[in-house]
Amino acid sequence: MRAAKMAPAGGLARGPWVPLALLALLARAALALTERYPALSLLQQERHRQRHSPAGEWAEQYSAECDSSFLHFHESDCDIGGSSSCESMLSLNTEKILSQAKLLAEQKRFPFATDNDNTNEELAIAYVLIGNGLYDEAIRHFSTMLQEEPELVSAIYGRGIAYGKKGLHDMKNAELALFELSRVISLEPDHPEVFEQRAEILSPLGRISEALSDLTKAIQLQPSARLYRHRGTLYFISEDYATAHEDFQRSLELNKNQPIAMLYKGLTFFHRGLLKEAIESFKEALKQKSDFIDAYKSLGQAYRELGNFDAATESFQKALLLNQNHVQTLQLKGMMLYHHGSLDEALKNFKRCLQLEPYNEVCQYMKGLSHVAMGQFYEGIKAQTKVMLNDPLPGQKASPEYLKVKYLREYSRYLHAHLDTPLTEYNTDIDLPGNFKDHWAKNLPFLIENYEEQPGLQPHIKDVLFQNFESYKPDVQELICVADHLGSMMQYETPGFLPNKRIHRAMGLATLEVMQAVQRTWANSKVRMNGKTRLMQWRDMFDIAVKWRRIADPDQPVLWLDQMPARSLSRGFNNHINLIRGQVINMRYLEYFEKILHFIKDRILVYHGANNPKGLLEVREALEKVHKVEDLLPIMKFNSKTRDGFTVNTKVPSLKDQGKEYDGFTITITGDKVGNILFSVETQTTEERTQLYHAEIDALYKDLTAKGKILILSAELGEVDAVCNLILSLVYYFYNLMPLSRGSSVIAYSVIMGALMASGKEVSGKIPKGKLVDFEAMTAPGSEAFSKIARSWMNLKSISPSYKSLPSVSETFPTLRTMIEVLNTDSSHCLKKTIVVV
Repeated sequence: MRAAKMAPAGGLARGPWVPLALLALLARAALALTERYPALSLLQQERHRQRHSPAGEWAEQYSAECDSSFLHFHESDCDIGGSSSCESMLSLNTEKILSQAKLLAEQKRFPFATDNDNTNEELAIAYVLIGNGLYDEAIRHFSTMLQEEPELVSAIYGRGIAYGKKGLHDMKNAELALFELSRVISLEPDHPEVFEQRAEILSPLGRISEALSDLTKAIQLQPSARLYRHRGTLYFISEDYATAHEDFQRSLELNKNQPIAMLYKGLTFFHRGLLKEAIESFKEALKQKSDFIDAYKSLGQAYRELGNFDAATESFQKALLLNQNHVQTLQLKGMMLYHHGSLDEALKNFKRCLQLEPYNEVCQYMKGLSHVAMGQFYEGIKAQTKVMLNDPLPGQKASPEYLKVKYLREYSRYLHAHLDTPLTEYNTDIDLPGNFKDHWAKNLPFLIENYEEQPGLQPHIKDVLFQNFESYKPDVQELICVADHLGSMMQYETPGFLPNKRIHRAMGLATLEVMQAVQRTWANSKVRMNGKTRLMQWRDMFDIAVKWRRIADPDQPVLWLDQMPARSLSRGFNNHINLIRGQVINMRYLEYFEKILHFIKDRILVYHGANNPKGLLEVREALEKVHKVEDLLPIMKFNSKTRDGFTVNTKVPSLKDQGKEYDGFTITITGDKVGNILFSVETQTTEERTQLYHAEIDALYKDLTAKGKILILSAELGEVDAVCNLILSLVYYFYNLMPLSRGSSVIAYSVIMGALMASGKEVSGKIPKGKLVDFEAMTAPGSEAFSKIARSWMNLKSISPSYKSLPSVSETFPTLRTMIEVLNTDSSHCLKKTIVVV
């Protein structure tokens, strides 16, 4: 730090215009400056550090710019690279502070300059003090001036700025800043920069609607690219993405070379589920600024949501080439790698993230999760404990990781204790306490009365060690490669579903184990389940897939809902999916919007036919104009009972009792005054509904087992066809019941594939692009229709004889340890050799 330059004897060097009182103030300021502050840019660095820190999104917007609405001394030409115009204009030397103030005064480069040279000279000194971070000194100086001239607008404005820059974390500063700026507006109501400044004080305080009103007034007075961008940012924070998009577009029309505005335009697309449009905007931002890290990061996340792993990886890598310490990119890339099943690579990113930010809860949680998923329980629980120690402050909202980590720790302890226990001898759904399961599945805070913790890690139970693929026998290697192929057949080609090679292998092995178990059952062999030897039931068949799905990703509670506490079931356990929330569209289900819309329109006509026959014609005419879900909002106004929204229930026809119907899923549509919509579907799992579906599935399974036994003896075409339809019908009711807290879709599909293979048929066709098997079942009018749809893409063919020579999955991997080992092992060379059964 430089020492202040000494002045000649007799006092500080000064021009004739500097009052002695101000000299004393400046001497004090210069001393404070040399003791407390490093060299600062005139305004920009301090502006970023203090003024915007309370509002993360707002602050991020400015990280690449040097323009300032705090002090409009001049239009800044500074560039992100740090050109000379962005360098500090002030020295820590008192003479230079005075010199700079004189220059500002002569050129009137500060807000609300007057016609009086002496007044301008005094105002300039205070503004220079603000520029050097000496806010208290600036406030005192402005206050002295206001004692002599109470309505001196520039002094009022400057004092408001100084209060704001002192820090909005102190409400007193915020209130004083707003008071002063409001005084300026009352005296000078036609200056847009004052409204903009007040908006920038209001927004970090959470007073968004007032800030928006101020920015709108500023735009009315003098529209500019900056003002539209600022207002767009606030709309973005408020999740009004459509209006934010309009503002960013207007901003770009006024000044097209704005990478920040282009980035945010892309983010408005991203958050509405319009991923392809978002990608185009992010690419355009990169054309304007080729080293724009946030644009590469956002591009990577958009590709990840599309399910394009390679493109996402490339974008994240480019961001890290620009800054290898970019924590957000490391975090996002690590999470993508975890959900791609590349746990080793994911861990490297989380560890690097924590080197840079030791208290990053997301990276700490994901590090612990990755270790546990790979069977490294000691390291995993150590990381989990660190997250648990980050108690939120009073009044602070707990992070999602903090809410989840106690459940993960307890489940990790349970898994560790059972690493070497035969899987046939225990049942997770029975072992875990009911309230624990209920709270975990509902993602509730860990507030469970009289909860008894799982035993701590036991030293005699060692962590899972890595197994080389080559260490497995050739027939087991073949089993793994076949499983990888089968699992890949279950991948959805739909935005939002990233290929996960770990899930592929787990569910491929589940498919083979189901095939082998069903074949044994049809040959009258018994199975060992939950410590008992007995004939296999339909739930046992699904439990095979459940155990593999659970261990593939221990973060997700895959639990049977009918095993929840009776109190939870009596209230109804909801599986809820938002299709549209406000302006956010769930792209995963976009393919089904039109089908659901047609169903809703039919039900509306039925309702009005029964309850509003006189208005039926008007409703029918209005429905003809409905082409998307949002168009239904005006229809709701036709009846007082549906004014605020309505629900529609689907029906599932029974095969067991002809003419009988069960409740399917519930479609809910609500709207608010400004046109935001909530469009959702949910299944409600009650005890009564569960029993009805179980009876249907029991009857189908009994039929399936009988026909399967006949099929073993006589493989006639008609019998194979009947067995295939029974399998698909059984799973149709499973999908509509939705009996699991997570993972129902892939679990049921692995059962379909495994049971079909037991019947001698193999699925060789992939699930069509945009199709989701569970939604195909839930939106089909009946089991026969679902079977027809599913068979249209399955392309069933006769099973290869080589499947018979594969080793028993349950005997090869009899414990959690062996299951985790096989999921961890690398089998990349499977891609280089031909799988004999394909």
